[in-house]
Amino acid sequence: MGKKGKKEKKGRGAEKTAAKMEKKVSKRSRKEEEDLEALIAHFQTLDAKKTQVVETPCPPPSPRLNASLSAHPEKDELILFGGEYFNGQKTLLYNELYIYNIRKDSWTRVEIPSAPPRRCAHQAVVVPQGGGQVWIFGGEFASPDGEQFYHYKDLWVLHLATRTWEQVRSPGGPSGRSGHRMVAWKRQLILFGGFHESTRDYIYYNDVYAFNLDTFTWSKLSPSGTGPTPRSGCQMTVTPQGSIVIYGGYSKQRVKKDVDRGTQHADMFLLKSEEGGEGRWTWTRINPSGAKPSPRSGFSVAVAPNHQTLLFGGVCDEEEEESLQGDFLNDLYFYDAAKNRWFAGQLKGPKLEKRKRRRGKKVEPEGADKQESGGASTQAPLEVVREVVAEDGTVVTIKQVLSAPSPAGRPQSDEEDGPDEAESPTIEPSPRSNAMLAVKHGRLYLYGGMFEAGNRQVTLSDLYCLDLHKMEEWTALVEMDPETQEWLEETDSEEDSDAVEGAEGRGEDEEDEDSGEDSGEEGGGKWAGGPCLPVVSADGRSAGNAGG
Repeated sequence: MGKKGKKEKKGRGAEKTAAKMEKKVSKRSRKEEEDLEALIAHFQTLDAKKTQVVETPCPPPSPRLNASLSAHPEKDELILFGGEYFNGQKTLLYNELYIYNIRKDSWTRVEIPSAPPRRCAHQAVVVPQGGGQVWIFGGEFASPDGEQFYHYKDLWVLHLATRTWEQVRSPGGPSGRSGHRMVAWKRQLILFGGFHESTRDYIYYNDVYAFNLDTFTWSKLSPSGTGPTPRSGCQMTVTPQGSIVIYGGYSKQRVKKDVDRGTQHADMFLLKSEEGGEGRWTWTRINPSGAKPSPRSGFSVAVAPNHQTLLFGGVCDEEEEESLQGDFLNDLYFYDAAKNRWFAGQLKGPKLEKRKRRRGKKVEPEGADKQESGGASTQAPLEVVREVVAEDGTVVTIKQVLSAPSPAGRPQSDEEDGPDEAESPTIEPSPRSNAMLAVKHGRLYLYGGMFEAGNRQVTLSDLYCLDLHKMEEWTALVEMDPETQEWLEETDSEEDSDAVEGAEGRGEDEEDEDSGEDSGEEGGGKWAGGPCLPVVSADGRSAGNAGG
């Protein structure tokens, strides 16, 4: 009888369990957040010394992930804000603002008084009003050792025309969180999901909020129908028909003491506003056709010129009870909401190769046929095949074709004859997760992110561009060699002063951090994206669709 009563209590519903867990997380994290609030206040005091806008031409930003990259609505500029970096011992958080001039291929650091505190895994959305505005909500701050977290619930707007920051204070908004997603829908910001984590507990969300850009008020939406389960790091984009698509994401749950099991979601939902019903929304689960992405977390998202959703990279985890292993990806997918269909992004290759073939170089036709048909040639592409099990038990077979370099490991010059001429190494971003994407004038820009090699986390600062109209090849605008990046082995004891300095990130007077920026200019080494350890904490805290 007693056992039956216990089972009934356990089965009283997910809502009660979630509310209980949120209360538990809130209680345990309050002390941690109080400690971190003091650290954040210290950094804000330092930032308060800035009293005027200062714009300084600079090298490309230092390596980072979980930042936001947004396209200016009027100018040929990209706006980079925030992010994080881990060097093996310390976690550094940023609140720097960088502007990338696309036409001039130049970076400018913009220091503005009263900026938001340092953070990562926030969301940034651009709207065209008033010469352009960047709206930022939430995100997190971490202690220098990366063991404690403070989750923001603040809302900020960057006025691009006047170069001013403004904090917008409005009650009734979402709780503190990171890894959430936010989009502009008509004259509102719609926010979904995310997570909150303390040292011992965590909670994932599937709630939906709307912020009215005219009245500056928050409202919590209660859509009808069955929506997504709680998650973070999902895809969230607005369709041409005016609905909102949610795809994928990551969540984890405790299976026993100190053992968590993660889920890489691969389901898709449509959030639709009911006609004539002010503030009434409906969830619908949809099942797209086509070449679907494999289950993954930490992917990045943007919106292509034809209103298709673009998904890049991420990490596919293979999880066992006591260990995690994953493959980092650099593939590209498009989702067409009008057709409810996924497409794999296939690059055509550079036109230069086609012209060389038409010039009639003296190449044996048989040899060319062998190479093009995948024959036994030293220059044949390498096809990697692996199988991934989705959350519903479906086995997905993934094929990735890796182009082989020329024998000398470099592209041939125009003057050099021979069959290897068209087989120069393919330029493409290395496999990674938690990178930043933005689209401007039909071109996709990809910045930074991370991957892991053994126990080492490699944080990137490279910048790539892809013409989405031509879909020929990636162009490397900023290259970096990960081998030049500093990596400090973990130690048992750290001085408190060193820890505070590490958490502060790059302040105005920290010239020694410039060495991190220089690594972004070194030039072109690339790491293989084979089996690696997973993303740090594997929580899907991608800032991928920031600004998208």
